Amino acid sequence: MDKLIVDGQRRVTISNDGATIMKLLEVVQPAARTLVDIARAQDAEVGDGTTSVVLLAGELLKEVREFVEEGVSTQVIVKGFRRAADMSIARIRELAVSVDRADGAEYRSLLEKCAATSMNSKLIGSQKEFFTQMVVDAVLRLDQEELDENMIGIKKIAGGAMQDSLLVDGVAFKKSFSYAGFEQQPKSLDAPRIVCLNVELELKAEKDNAEVRVERVSEYQAVVDAEWKIIFDKLDQIVAAGATVVLSRLPIGDLATQYFADRNIFCAGRVSKDDIDRVCEATGCRVQSTTSGLAAAHLGTCERFEERQIGGQRFNLFRGCPQAKTCTIVLRGGAEQFIDEVERSLHDSIMVVRRAVKNQSVVAGGGAIEMELSRYLRDAARQIEGKQQLIVTAVAKALEDIPRQLCENAGFDTTDFITQLRARHAQDPDRFRWHGVDIEAEEVADLFAKFVWEPALVKINAISSAVEAACLILSVDETVSNQQSQDMMAGGQPMPGRGR
Repeated sequence: MDKLIVDGQRRVTISNDGATIMKLLEVVQPAARTLVDIARAQDAEVGDGTTSVVLLAGELLKEVREFVEEGVSTQVIVKGFRRAADMSIARIRELAVSVDRADGAEYRSLLEKCAATSMNSKLIGSQKEFFTQMVVDAVLRLDQEELDENMIGIKKIAGGAMQDSLLVDGVAFKKSFSYAGFEQQPKSLDAPRIVCLNVELELKAEKDNAEVRVERVSEYQAVVDAEWKIIFDKLDQIVAAGATVVLSRLPIGDLATQYFADRNIFCAGRVSKDDIDRVCEATGCRVQSTTSGLAAAHLGTCERFEERQIGGQRFNLFRGCPQAKTCTIVLRGGAEQFIDEVERSLHDSIMVVRRAVKNQSVVAGGGAIEMELSRYLRDAARQIEGKQQLIVTAVAKALEDIPRQLCENAGFDTTDFITQLRARHAQDPDRFRWHGVDIEAEEVADLFAKFVWEPALVKINAISSAVEAACLILSVDETVSNQQSQDMMAGGQPMPGRGR
């Protein structure tokens, strides 16, 4: 279910992403801040499972609360938690299924299924077939060694439907501020020669209180001529290098804009660093901090450059890049909050597919792996002596909260579904190990056979993070607060002290 959050500045956010919700809640309670941190860590490391990790950590603490109140040492509980986590992670690695990269079709199918599973609970779940292809294509276009997600640009344009979103094989960015003469420049070029600069191409205004003393008019004219000569020399050097598209992080003024327009050259200034970096990755050029010595070897190229109207905005598109290890997703949609949530959902899917590329082992989703781990820990706990048997059993019970929450979100009878899952996993663990909650068919089914897959790393990271957060909170036996600091944070004045 989605949550609607209104912050202190009346900004509205609609999301069901755990990390986003936890961040916007502005939690100040020290222990609760730990849960916010593990959600952010899960989002940064894996991209998905942020809600699961917070839910699991809270359930672990809930299950052992009774033991703490009865006087069981927290160190015994912490040891039990860590023992159960190690057993769970080892079991996940034992059950995980690996897919060979050699079979290209099967490998792509694996990635698509992982992406679709991450979208099931998102706002774009109804259009997951459309976005699954887009996400997998985007990740496969990256450098497969580095897999830098920053090389996937996401641009948002209000208006249109979700199906109007598109994937640009290369770079696309919004048209920057332009001066007079811009409309005379070419709006499409085949095989352009591209130069990226970190150079300001405009006449600079004098600084405040600047003073130049001259005695004759000719001396003043010499100063003006020198300034014009500097900028014209820069422009001549760019043209001499053979550039037909000029991009710069710094402003390109009206003089340079008209100069380039007269020579059939496109230019854009104040381009963001991220967009410049992705253009360099795609076209093979490098950012130059000077125009001196600029040569054809410093320029990049692509099959086609065009400026195109998308919705109510104009975009610069670089397509058919020979060294393309980057791409751009242009999102369309109605409300601004809707597009923001689509972006967050796609980010989660991109991170999941990226992790699946790096680690080709997958498990079934839908609460199947959690139920199997719960059964495994219950059976293993019978062989453990002492109080830790109770702690491992408590972890097994806490793991059942994931499928239970899935049933509640789908409106199913929680007791009935959990009972069925327990019975099947206990009856024949080898046959029913991948049985979980099938929300679409409204039944307990083999989710691995129905291709509800997710990377094993998501589950491993969620369990280890949740257990570590729970152990951290349990290891605190007393809270010490500075009342004076609290008064200052609340806006009060510090209490006067007595000096000696």
